Amino acid sequence: MRVLNAGAAPLQLVRPAQPADAQCLTPLCAAHAAFERLPFCAHGHSDRLQTALASGLLHAWLLVQGGAAVGYASVTLDWATLSAHRFAHLDCLYLQPGARGQGGGQALMYAVQLFAQSQGCINLQWQTPAWNHSAIHFYDRLGATGMAKQRYTLPLPRH
Repeated sequence: MRVLNAGAAPLQLVRPAQPADAQCLTPLCAAHAAFERLPFCAHGHSDRLQTALASGLLHAWLLVQGGAAVGYASVTLDWATLSAHRFAHLDCLYLQPGARGQGGGQALMYAVQLFAQSQGCINLQWQTPAWNHSAIHFYDRLGATGMAKQRYTLPLPRH
């Protein structure tokens, strides 16, 4: 858990998300999807998040301000064939607009990095939309290296 206070900014806290936090994560996920212009289905979302958090399939952290969750980061662990090493995939990093620019994004990234290191990961990987210039600038300031790739999604039939 990390507590932040950037001058006159409200007190912020970063803490690991628990399965019971799925209910407060869902509206943040919906806002994140809307921001990234992605479809979002709320039906069953909280239940699926709760199951993933409880099973260890998903790891997440909440940014709490004034007792309310105003941002989150989520990570999955993966394996890279080419390097033959474990890595962490930063699936989501989102802060509500009013919570940005106060150090919360850096604190969430710090929590994610510590977790990835503790899991023996050699790096942290993620993507962001090419139009999200403020995120790209944030990641550049962190010292991350961008890679030009095209992301694909192939829907699979459900049985």
